[in-house]
Amino acid sequence: MTGRVGLLLFDEVEVLDAGGPFEVFSVANRVAVRRGAAVPFEVVTIGVTGTAPIRARGGLRVVPDVGLGDAPACDVVLVPGGDVDEVEAMPDVLSWLRRARGHAKVVASVCTGVFVLAAAGLLDHRPVTTHWEDVADLRRRWPDLDVRDDVRFLDHGDLATSAGISAGLDLSLHLVGRLASPDLAVATARQMDYRWEPPGRP
Repeated sequence: MTGRVGLLLFDEVEVLDAGGPFEVFSVANRVAVRRGAAVPFEVVTIGVTGTAPIRARGGLRVVPDVGLGDAPACDVVLVPGGDVDEVEAMPDVLSWLRRARGHAKVVASVCTGVFVLAAAGLLDHRPVTTHWEDVADLRRRWPDLDVRDDVRFLDHGDLATSAGISAGLDLSLHLVGRLASPDLAVATARQMDYRWEPPGRP
């Protein structure tokens, strides 16, 4: 069964925060098909202000597949980081995330995307993480959060957060292993020439 991954896009999104997970899930699809299996993931990019091109950090322009109003139900909702000040203040985005939480298997963030999840009220007593540079700010703004600064990612089942930028690759590979198969995750990392081992693997 194909799982749908919804990847939120907005101006000043960090390129690898969004592009890294997109690459992981799309490569996992190619590897699966090469092995004679069904496509495990459908990745949908969701623009916070519609389908107009967004301008990522550094100037890369990306055209989202759909806007929030037309976004389908997703099994995985992933919020990348970057400059999220405007995004975390958008009522439509926060409302959409709260609704998405009701049917998604997992809501996840990369880097400062965790600030958007916090603004939406989706975080609780369980530990979270973010980019090392933003740990102090996250603790200051949400003092009740248990913020960890010594992990690449944390997965609580229905909620997952990762540290900065490249850590989103680790989290995404972990999700491939969890939602598809551990073997596919390892093969995907190998295809990407990315040095990665599943947590707990010797």
